[in-house]
Amino acid sequence: MSKIKTAFFCSNCGYESAKWLGKCPGCAQWNTFTEEVLQKGGQQEVKWDGYHPEKKGSRVIALEAVSAGEEKRIVTKDPELNRVLGGGIVPGSLVLVAGEPGIGKSTLFLQNGLLANELVVLYISGEESEQQVKMRADRLKIVNPNFYLLTETATQTIFQEIKKLKPQLVIVDSIQTLQSNLIDSSAGSVSQIRECAAEFHRFAKETGTPVFLIGHITKDGAIAGPKILEHMVDTVLQFEGDRHYVYRILRTLKNRFGSTAELGIYEMTGEGMRTVSNPSEILIAQREEQLSGSAIAATIEGMRPLLVEVQALVTQSVYGTPQRTVTGFDLRRLQLLLAVLEKRGGFQFGMKDVFVNIAGGIKVEDPSLDLAVICALLSSYEDIPLPQHICFAGEVGLNGEIRAVNRIEQRIAEAEKLGFEKIIVSQYNRKSFNPKSFRIEITPLGRVDEVYRQLF
Repeated sequence: MSKIKTAFFCSNCGYESAKWLGKCPGCAQWNTFTEEVLQKGGQQEVKWDGYHPEKKGSRVIALEAVSAGEEKRIVTKDPELNRVLGGGIVPGSLVLVAGEPGIGKSTLFLQNGLLANELVVLYISGEESEQQVKMRADRLKIVNPNFYLLTETATQTIFQEIKKLKPQLVIVDSIQTLQSNLIDSSAGSVSQIRECAAEFHRFAKETGTPVFLIGHITKDGAIAGPKILEHMVDTVLQFEGDRHYVYRILRTLKNRFGSTAELGIYEMTGEGMRTVSNPSEILIAQREEQLSGSAIAATIEGMRPLLVEVQALVTQSVYGTPQRTVTGFDLRRLQLLLAVLEKRGGFQFGMKDVFVNIAGGIKVEDPSLDLAVICALLSSYEDIPLPQHICFAGEVGLNGEIRAVNRIEQRIAEAEKLGFEKIIVSQYNRKSFNPKSFRIEITPLGRVDEVYRQLF
């Protein structure tokens, strides 16, 4: 019998130590080390020799001899998933998908697995029974004879079934529920997550089979498990959204085969996730009448232009300390913009309560939102509605100047497509577009006070 080996792991970041430590050297947290039993040597790792007849063996090759062609991709029937993956699923890739409980991760990838009827798909469920998965599949109303289900948590049993079926796509729900008999610790522990992910990593790379790992997140919003889990995988996707809204956003946090700035938008329905092809029309609320404190911003998320509605409310503070409340926007950015308005514009926000909301329940980090936020604040401050068919695109600096933003032509084209008659941009963007190629009126301005005089 092999000797039992123990090690100490940080439950916050996964740092490994031979002895217990009070403070973790990796994340500087206190009292996070727990002892786990490692029992290597009693079992054999799964070998994948001969699984894929076209898979080449390991050999040394000169860099110049490597062909730099495009990666072959499996194009799914979900255009939003194709977008965030960089054009489709790369064979042999390992994709980690994380999100809050109940946000729709299992529904989204069960739906994508059922839609891939040209592939042999294996869905491994460690959290739900076969009957529960069947009930969800019946709600989706998608039939796929090549879709197979396995409810198992032991990785050795899973790989034995994989060898029999030889699937072309594997979906694991979730990585935190799996347990390898190579390590003698409970499922969900740092060492188990690391070992199970490593086994699926070896399987994906040696067989050329793409694998989706669905993962949990902690109460802080970080992906549960050791940080090495995110380093091991090829792509990390974050599925987010407010459960009180029907819209969900799939963001790319890491992608070795494409851009990390992409996002996909879905609408949660009773029959699964519906892709939203034109989110600008949905994110802009239908306004029957003109109300103060509302402005439209032309933003860019990845390669996609979006028009979002910024709502602001400025009221007299009843309490001693004024409130600053934001939804979908950075609070520190709002405080910076309020300081610019006070210093450069002379507006007294010091004794005012300020509330800012991005309509639709999404979060926007594009700095071009600054100009729309300032115009919405001024509109609510003066209680004067902005013109209904006007939108904004510009970053605001500390001196009150309106700075240029990237890809201005795409923003202008999106505003024109949705019927806007005027867009205010930075005067430093003049060289980036040709006004004659657009029918929309383009007004370049240089400072915040110029925007105030133009609108009010």
